[in-house]
Amino acid sequence: MNKSTISPADEIWALIKETQRNLKKMSMETDRQRAEADRQRTEEKKQQAQRWAEAEKRWAEAEKRSAKIDRQIQKIGGRFNRRWGALVESLVEGKLVKIFQDQGIDITQTHTRSQSEWRKPDGRIERREFDIIVANGTEVVVVEVKTTLVPKDVSVFLETIRDFRNYFRRYKTETIYGAMAYLASENKAHSLAEEEGLFLIRATGDSASLVNKEGFRPKAFN
Repeated sequence: MNKSTISPADEIWALIKETQRNLKKMSMETDRQRAEADRQRTEEKKQQAQRWAEAEKRWAEAEKRSAKIDRQIQKIGGRFNRRWGALVESLVEGKLVKIFQDQGIDITQTHTRSQSEWRKPDGRIERREFDIIVANGTEVVVVEVKTTLVPKDVSVFLETIRDFRNYFRRYKTETIYGAMAYLASENKAHSLAEEEGLFLIRATGDSASLVNKEGFRPKAFN
């Protein structure tokens, strides 16, 4: 009877070697899968970064277009407001003599778009343009014209009219009054102006009229 020439020790070593080969194959397959997964993640990150870059580019282009449109709107709006302002100014100017004559102020001089400058105590030069100035030698009314009157307009005008003599020294002895002319008023700006002693002139249709409450007394800014 033939006996096996393979000893138990050889069988064990053969089994160990086979196991090592299988483990090596498994390790190599795991490394391959891990490398493939890393490659896919890298590719996905690359694609995501590219998508973000494209999105940011589109956003930047949209922002530029939006800014351009805003500038165009502002430009058109500025022209529109200037034309409305000029129209309101024209309506008001034509009625001022009658309006103030009814208030006992006989107007003999009318000046529009009067510009002047004043060197302030700190050395800065302040430049201002006054819409309409009407005078008679003893009294002066400074008229600010607004398409839509808002509270801030009143505050700014009050600061300006208090410094009026600094801009126009020739009116140093006259009594100074203020008036605000407008088409529309927001947030009760006209009420604020009246409380501050300003004449209110409302432009309506093709005319303009004084709209202060009965018994109103203007403030003299001396």
